[in-house]
Amino acid sequence: MNFLAHAHLSFQQPEILVGNMISDFVKGKQQYTYPAVIQKGIRLHRLIDQFTDTHEATQQLKAFFRPAYRLYAGAFADVAYDHFLANDPAVFPTQTDLEKFAAASYAVLKNYEHLLPEPFKKMLPYMISYDWFTGYRSLDGIEKSFGGLVRRAHYITESKPAVDIFNTHYSSIKMLYHAFYPECKNFAAGQLQQLMNE
Repeated sequence: MNFLAHAHLSFQQPEILVGNMISDFVKGKQQYTYPAVIQKGIRLHRLIDQFTDTHEATQQLKAFFRPAYRLYAGAFADVAYDHFLANDPAVFPTQTDLEKFAAASYAVLKNYEHLLPEPFKKMLPYMISYDWFTGYRSLDGIEKSFGGLVRRAHYITESKPAVDIFNTHYSSIKMLYHAFYPECKNFAAGQLQQLMNE
């Protein structure tokens, strides 16, 4: 899952949100240097990723992108999921609801800025100023997100094929999102409950 989904699957718990958002930037034993609840957020992120990667819907979604992007197919699939999450009326009934969620999430991250890994801390101003979370809602925003993936990746040089794939298979990807996300949310809620009980 991408940033919006990991934020949403933090269930409005600030330190879980922080851990969930920084997990990819925390390597090895570094996780144990964080406060206990942030550590749980880091672990939750990894459990969500494992669930996502092995889910049948994700396998089908990655298959759309794999011929053009091979090992990066999963990264494009994650962005695609965030588009449909941002447009899911059961989660964000209106644009305003998404904007409020985004603003609240950014505020939490700013409050914990002193604990953020340096690469994430450097990225955060761009996330906020360009409002990545709300941007996922529009097709233009998804194109920009695909472009960002290409800029950060090795071995791939253009995002236009991803945009074409996304537009061509839009209806199918939407169905895969709806087959996947409710199950992922239930899984994440259960895992979070277990982590908080430890």
